[in-house]
Amino acid sequence: MNRRKEITGHLFAFITIFIWGTTFISTKLLLEAFSPIEILFLRFIIGFMVLFMAYPHWLKVKEKKQELYFAAAGLCGVTLYYLLENIALTYTLASNVGVIISIAPFFTAAFAHRFLDGEKLRLQFFIGFMLAVSGIFLLSFSGSSNLQLNPLGDILAVLAAVVWSIYSVLTKKISGFHYNTIQATRRVFFYGLVFMLPALFLFGFEPNLKQLLQPVNWFNILFLGLGASALCFVTWNSAIKMLGAVKTSVYIYMVPVITVITSVIVLHETITSMAILGIMFTLAGLFLSELKISIKQKELQE
Repeated sequence: MNRRKEITGHLFAFITIFIWGTTFISTKLLLEAFSPIEILFLRFIIGFMVLFMAYPHWLKVKEKKQELYFAAAGLCGVTLYYLLENIALTYTLASNVGVIISIAPFFTAAFAHRFLDGEKLRLQFFIGFMLAVSGIFLLSFSGSSNLQLNPLGDILAVLAAVVWSIYSVLTKKISGFHYNTIQATRRVFFYGLVFMLPALFLFGFEPNLKQLLQPVNWFNILFLGLGASALCFVTWNSAIKMLGAVKTSVYIYMVPVITVITSVIVLHETITSMAILGIMFTLAGLFLSELKISIKQKELQE
């Protein structure tokens, strides 16, 4: 049963990253017609409504302290992370953001090592991290996606990676409360939307209805709301519950790989030999990090 649970966790993590690997393109397209906060609010309103329709039962929290974890997760994983990411995309290349976000597992490992029991680290994780980052940078320099530093945009992307790492650790804590995953995810969305309200006034929320009804914009909003938000947050939170924060977060290394492969299939871009080498390095880092954690877990069980 534990083996089946682990396989399901890996499947959920892969499905999530497969979808998230394409979201940079959708967001970049939507930024031509909408502001970062407009995209953020619309996608999570859709996600919240879908999750409510999927499981229309309000979550009754057992302890007030647990409510604080949900609020912190909503602030970090919804409001701050996506606001930082979306604003970063207005200042720097989507490839830059994708590369920088991929260092999130390193921060997750550091926070998990500090705050979570049983998620310890060994040398294999750091070797895997270096392999993956090397592969990610090979991907970024592999052709048209030349990495061009933009201090403000890139710093915002780094902050987004740190915030997402905190969210992953909070999610692992929340999974220990043993609530229904859809209910728990919807509670996180609720707090994320609440924390967005000040930003709506600060940055202005006036979505253009004519632009919103454009097929390409409507499709991308639905994709972000239904797929990247409602579905992926449930599958990601489920994966963390089954595998742990560190083991799940290493899948983030695959985001640039998915982005490159998708661009070849959808946009018919040419994949270079350097990009292939980068994919190999990234996947090797992923598997090495995964092997490390499996070994450590076996030792803990003994």
